[in-house]
Amino acid sequence: MAPPLGNDAREEEKRGVSRRSLLAGVAALGALGAAGCSRVATTAAGVEGGDLLDRLKAQGVVRLGIAGEIPFGYIDKNGELTGEAPELAKVIFKRLGVDSVQPVPTEFGSLIPGLNSQQFDVVSAGMYINPERCEQVIFSDPDYQMLDAFIVRKGNPKNLRDYKDVVREKAKFATGTGYAEIGYAVEAGYKQSDILIVPDQVAGLNAVEAGRVDVFAGTALTTREVVKNSRTTESTEPFAPLVEGKPHVDGGGFAFRPTETKLRDAFNVELHKMKESGELFRILKPFGFTEKEMTDMTAKELCGG
Repeated sequence: MAPPLGNDAREEEKRGVSRRSLLAGVAALGALGAAGCSRVATTAAGVEGGDLLDRLKAQGVVRLGIAGEIPFGYIDKNGELTGEAPELAKVIFKRLGVDSVQPVPTEFGSLIPGLNSQQFDVVSAGMYINPERCEQVIFSDPDYQMLDAFIVRKGNPKNLRDYKDVVREKAKFATGTGYAEIGYAVEAGYKQSDILIVPDQVAGLNAVEAGRVDVFAGTALTTREVVKNSRTTESTEPFAPLVEGKPHVDGGGFAFRPTETKLRDAFNVELHKMKESGELFRILKPFGFTEKEMTDMTAKELCGG
């Protein structure tokens, strides 16, 4: 889930009041185009490119930071880890010699701080790759691309189709903690202090249903999934938000600590094989992804490098 967040939004993200779906790269290394774009990777434990992959193989388990967001990464009603990112992680890490994945749930805004403080090994939450986040972590190439959409009342009474409409209609606006949509709304002219920040898309749906807000902004996929059982709301048609006046398409991927380029590169090798074979789409399809949301974008592009 994006444009650089403003200073206020960055401060919120640092405090852990932050998501993505914005709420939230990598410079090219060889043909994969996915090495840290914002800094030169340093060594970890004296090993060039980091030694985390070797340690994960030895211990046989990788800890995945997730944010409880359907369909990206969450614990299902049976208490099992699932979502497009964890299911993809299960396949790739097994091929890298790591048989088990362990979920570490946290709030979206705590994913990057938690990763860098070693609370978990990888962020597996469908996180948007953007330049601000690329200053803090390195990303795999994206496994999907995504447009935005709104949750609105049935019939869309205020005719809200994009962020400019929200500003023009002076609509009461909400989005998720740390979502990139915060920055999109602010760029369109919405006052950041007037945005209602809620934990996730379910809370956003509830806010629209209760009439506390006119619109909730999220990814096209999360909004269309969450309104399926709602009698009073609907999801708008997907649209590309404007970044510096130009339509922008987001891409989400896995985040790694900046020193762990060896692990990130090995992950990318397997990811690219799955893209080429069509296996990636087969894994993501059950979570509501369509072929339009498959992508050849690179983390380097999304990092702005």
